[in-house]
Amino acid sequence: MTSTHHTPIDLSHVKPREKAEILAEALPYIRKYHGKTMVIKYGGNAMTDPALQQDFAEDVVLLKLVGINPVVVHGGGPQIETLLQRLGKKGQFIQGMRVTDAETMEVVEWVLAGEVQQDIVGMINAAGGKAVGLTGRDGAMIRARKLRLADPKDPSLEHDVGQVGDIVSIDPSVVKALQDDAFIPVVSPIGFGENNESYNINADVVAAKLATVLQAEKLLMLTNIPGVLDKAGQLLAELTPRRIDELVEDGTISGGMLPKIAGALDAAKSGVNAVHIIDGRVPHALLLEVLGDQPFGTMIKSH
Repeated sequence: MTSTHHTPIDLSHVKPREKAEILAEALPYIRKYHGKTMVIKYGGNAMTDPALQQDFAEDVVLLKLVGINPVVVHGGGPQIETLLQRLGKKGQFIQGMRVTDAETMEVVEWVLAGEVQQDIVGMINAAGGKAVGLTGRDGAMIRARKLRLADPKDPSLEHDVGQVGDIVSIDPSVVKALQDDAFIPVVSPIGFGENNESYNINADVVAAKLATVLQAEKLLMLTNIPGVLDKAGQLLAELTPRRIDELVEDGTISGGMLPKIAGALDAAKSGVNAVHIIDGRVPHALLLEVLGDQPFGTMIKSH
């Protein structure tokens, strides 16, 4: 991930009055969300395209400056894959989960808690924010245990996916302390077990669980698609638990989308007011979602 400054959009043709109206339109949303927490799962193109990285960083800083509390949770699949290939290791996945032996876990920690996290922190700081990088170890935040992955066809069969973690509990006090002090937390999805061992946890799952324990107003998941699509490729603006079951049944929702949807649904059922899966390839996707009245992406409903 490299951060390059792109030229600001030329708005010289927009009359001052029109600019004022645009800001005035955002006012009800700023008022509604002031002081509220938003958990943002950052991934996909938004994370690897330099212009979109810049947009994301600016959006996060703007949200913080208008009194909203963004918390960023990031993945790093492509970056982990690249480093594993350089080391001559082949990534293996079972049901959308990366099989993580001890050596792979070291790579995951280098990439997530090192390179990727520090890039995001740097970008947000360059855009005028004060970001702080955390892993689940910091402030004893994410306690985890080994994930037990049952085979969907034969539940008595279990797949061993190595050091992949299942969240036992999240203590958000370190995140709250930073938020109260004008910082923007950037969380790497690494947890720790009772013997101090590390666990690689799906970032969508961490974002959903963190949104729940923080009682966030919104959970926003940035993806590489416009939202959840049906078999014909049409965007589904809203999803209920029943519709989700149908889409999993017929294979419309599969692979990496499974943990994302499961996490989103859990958060919606546990009191997070709005859960949205949005297209991170759209410039300023975050601001469009938070400060606009156009429905954007797919909203996950609790019933």
